[in-house]
Amino acid sequence: ADSAVWARPARAVARMDRMMEVFMVVMIDLSVGGLLLGGNNTKTTAAPNYVVSTFLASGTWTAPTGVTEVEYLVVAGGGGGGGSTGGGYGGSGAGGAGGFRTGTGLSVTAGTDYTVTVGAGGTATSAANGGVGNNSIFSTITSAGGGLGAGEAGTNVNGGNGGSGGSGVRSGTAGTGNTPSVSPSQGNNSGIAGGTANLSAGGGGGASAVGNNGAENTGGAGGNGTASSISGGSVTYAGGGGGGAYDNTGNATGGAGGAGGGGAGGNNIRAVSATNGTAGTVNTGGGGGGGGGTRQMPGATTGGAGGSGIVILKYNIGSASIFTFKSTQKWTAPAGAVSVDYLVV
Repeated sequence: ADSAVWARPARAVARMDRMMEVFMVVMIDLSVGGLLLGGNNTKTTAAPNYVVSTFLASGTWTAPTGVTEVEYLVVAGGGGGGGSTGGGYGGSGAGGAGGFRTGTGLSVTAGTDYTVTVGAGGTATSAANGGVGNNSIFSTITSAGGGLGAGEAGTNVNGGNGGSGGSGVRSGTAGTGNTPSVSPSQGNNSGIAGGTANLSAGGGGGASAVGNNGAENTGGAGGNGTASSISGGSVTYAGGGGGGAYDNTGNATGGAGGAGGGGAGGNNIRAVSATNGTAGTVNTGGGGGGGGGTRQMPGATTGGAGGSGIVILKYNIGSASIFTFKSTQKWTAPAGAVSVDYLVV
């Protein structure tokens, strides 16, 4: 087969991006330090011949020759925050973080195609409940989408259940995390509303912590997410959204989003303005923030959308391997790669 060859200065990092929309097979030889990276992949420096495959959207992963197990991180889409109806209602509930699941030694079969599903975040809505986050799936591992944040329209509404729970409004119950139940737990419960007449919503649950309760003129902060170093550096995922705030005597401040991509809750400046909830960060599974209360305000507020999920796989490819691409992916040639054999159909 023909070979493509790169010549780069020693101090530079060799890089070539290719968007592949056709069936493609690539064979590399690591005996000279080369490495093939498929789909936003990177090579770790801690262990030679390990590849990290990162999926920011759904696709297909083909287990390379000789690979029998993988380390994985599967994070689902976060729940969307609720919105408050115009005309004098309290802060809305926050979305819960998407389920966070990670582990090692998951068996795979070389040459087998695995469908990778990256869950979308829950939708943002005006004056209504937010949307439930969508599941992320790899092989036998499913992480549940984050629970929805409740909209505020003058009645008690419970928070939604999910990977982590979304928060309710008024006297509504907290959303339950780790639903369905897995071990280790994939998430936590939301907080509950607090302050005058329970009109400041609690925060959504995060991967490592329960959402905080709402308080007078302050929405509850989202529960913090969990850090992972599977991709090399430490990155925190799956933070809960912040609860929307309601003012009783003055201004009100929405709850902060939890570490790991949680969106902040909306604010309220009495008789002046109310703000929407902030969206969860994409590809973190963060929950969306709840919309701010609308006391003495005619307009409605909108909750923040949940952040989309992510799937990351790490595996040892040995001294040489064949990679097959059956969906659109980005391929990056790192420092040390000098040639590949290829088949493009």
